[in-house]
Amino acid sequence: MASSSPTSLPDPELHPGRPPVLQVEIDDEAPQWAARHRDALRAVVAEHGALLVRGLGLREPAVIGEVFRGLAAELMAEREAFAPRKDHGGGVYSATQWPTNQPMCMHHELSYRVEFPALMLFACPTAPATGGATAVADGPTVLDALPAELTERFEREGWLLTRSYNDEIGASVAEAFGTEDRAAVEAYCRAHAIEFAWQPDGGLRTRQRRSAVVRHPVSGRRCWFNQIAFLNEWTLAPEVREYLVDVYGPEGLPFNTRYGNGDPIGEDAVQLLNKIYEQETVREPWHSGDLLLVDNIRTAHSREPYDGPREVLVGLADPVHLADCSPTVEVTAR
Repeated sequence: MASSSPTSLPDPELHPGRPPVLQVEIDDEAPQWAARHRDALRAVVAEHGALLVRGLGLREPAVIGEVFRGLAAELMAEREAFAPRKDHGGGVYSATQWPTNQPMCMHHELSYRVEFPALMLFACPTAPATGGATAVADGPTVLDALPAELTERFEREGWLLTRSYNDEIGASVAEAFGTEDRAAVEAYCRAHAIEFAWQPDGGLRTRQRRSAVVRHPVSGRRCWFNQIAFLNEWTLAPEVREYLVDVYGPEGLPFNTRYGNGDPIGEDAVQLLNKIYEQETVREPWHSGDLLLVDNIRTAHSREPYDGPREVLVGLADPVHLADCSPTVEVTAR
């Protein structure tokens, strides 16, 4: 292993089935160490798509925020969240609130927005007793493994996200848009190419068509980049899906995905997507104090079910616009 200098890093450990893991010993505060090694850390992420850093001892949200800001060019405020998060301030959020016994399947964060983070930052103050890994999968590899006829259709049509906001399941209108003011919500939707319709009960339904395949703005590689499988009804546990359909109806699900022309995506296609994701998944259990950096455009991530307390904080870093990623379908704000 190479020796470390003020601006160099040891080589990360590379093992099949695991993301690159960098074990470090630091002799100063974590924020100063991270800022000093920012370029070297990001170079490893550019090469491998993700990097787990172990040994920083990250525990406090304020310190984690300093680390995030030292590594990122900019931290984004989250909009269009599909489930609530706790806002720790300064661009630092809790992990998405999701049932502990249910997986969060592979996805690229906010890939249904017209502007999304190029880099995801995760820190784990408290690791769970079992499970709960934030696993990753390489988007270009997933794209190559999918059947050509499926990817060609998604490239041609894009994918459609439908949402029905309510105060019971998922993020509310206020949590997703940062406001309850109808005029402000409508202005946001028009500016971000989202169709919207207010329902008689006061709820909001939206539709947004996006590109399923993009080119990485730095490497130029074609990447499978979306949340088609994760936010689809067929990824839900059967009993959860049956309950939601019974309560809200098939057209009123809190979220669902379709082909870009509006056709339903069959259960077989969704199961195939998740099967290929699983084949390409690499994982490393969290240790308390860990830091994980993920190239959000190249690399999908998931959250596995877990037992025991789990605390993971998140930074959405370095916003990039869909138009800068060679989308295969036109997305135009109104």
